[in-house]
Amino acid sequence: MKALLILQKGMRTRMKTSPYRRKHRRRAFRRLFWLLVLALATLLLLLWPRRVTLDGLNSPHAILLRADSGEVLAEKDADSTIYPASMTKMMTALLAIEANPDLDTPVTLPEEIFPALQAQNASLAGFQAGETATVRDLLYGAMLPSGAECCEALAREVSGSEEAFAARMNQKAAELGMTGTHFCNPTGLHDPEHVSTVRDMARLTEAALQNETFRKLFTTERYTVPATNCHPQGFTMHSTLLSQLDGTELHRGRILGGKTGYTGEAGLCLASLAEVKGREYILVTAGAGGDHSTAPYHIEDAVTVYRRVSRGS
Repeated sequence: MKALLILQKGMRTRMKTSPYRRKHRRRAFRRLFWLLVLALATLLLLLWPRRVTLDGLNSPHAILLRADSGEVLAEKDADSTIYPASMTKMMTALLAIEANPDLDTPVTLPEEIFPALQAQNASLAGFQAGETATVRDLLYGAMLPSGAECCEALAREVSGSEEAFAARMNQKAAELGMTGTHFCNPTGLHDPEHVSTVRDMARLTEAALQNETFRKLFTTERYTVPATNCHPQGFTMHSTLLSQLDGTELHRGRILGGKTGYTGEAGLCLASLAEVKGREYILVTAGAGGDHSTAPYHIEDAVTVYRRVSRGS
């Protein structure tokens, strides 16, 4: 009898506490549910790619794309007409590579190209009139120190004259879909009709980087010209971009290479390639204020944008 009373008492206690336990469990489940929702939302915020912006740059014209797919990630006034300045030399180098399978072909720099280049204060790599170098030497001279004499010599070697080479440049531009571009010379020295857009320059950069020889030129920091008839000791040339970087600008990547450009009318320009967190990106900017005596605003813009990619990709 006593055992029965104890059992009945226990059942009444459980009946009284059961609703409380159920309520407690429901509250615990709700708390767990919202914690899981919060954790998932936080994870999505961390992993979801944020849109990279091109606001606040020194350059009024800019475009950023993935090098592997050509997908445009951000752009700013990308279709307005610009003067491409020495970014032009990317086209000159690409055509010279395509026309010369043997990069050891000798080329003599003609004396007649120098007076006009010197009169326009063109950037020179250091070759002299009558000097014989290889196509390889001149390619590095065009792409690293931006030597105009190298471009003029290559243009004549490929097509016989600057005019014929310019026609070849425009034919290649049409093939690449560079609808806003017209070339007048192989150097990018100012001509009112020598125009492009940053979108077109990005198309050119993307296409040219598919060529292994061009990519090597584009990403080389220095090159030493072997002994020539005018330089018996040879001489060393440096990239106008990479020589201004130390490799620590990006925390999770690095700027691999590029081609700078400048004229008074074009402003500071840059086509560059960077690796960020295992992916490669192309950035083209144009029209930044400043000149060779000021801060390198075009390079500062590249560092800014690639850092944004690192934070947002």
